[in-house]
Amino acid sequence: MQQNPERPARHRTHRATTASATQPEPRGGVLSLLPYFVVLAGVAIGLTVAFGGSQYAIRGIRVVGAALLAAALLRLTLPPRYAGPLSSRGKAFDVLAFLVLGGTILGFALTLP
Repeated sequence: MQQNPERPARHRTHRATTASATQPEPRGGVLSLLPYFVVLAGVAIGLTVAFGGSQYAIRGIRVVGAALLAAALLRLTLPPRYAGPLSSRGKAFDVLAFLVLGGTILGFALTLP
């Protein structure tokens, strides 16, 4: 393709090719998985206790709700580098989702006889 000598050549650059966008944010490695596994273990323990029998169901549900509230606290306090899989969307959305889920489950557990 020949260029018209009267028109200067245009340089095509994209905003996504800037230096800050090409380098990903460093992750925390194995340490970033620790909060996720703490929450996952709390939910697993709560479900195991809840399935242990009807007399333990409320205790297990409370543990699950507390684990989800702990996830909200961890997501709120940890920087994105160390939040790992707990960060799926923006910080506000993640914290709000964990608070609503954990609070609702814990609320149900506290109102049951």
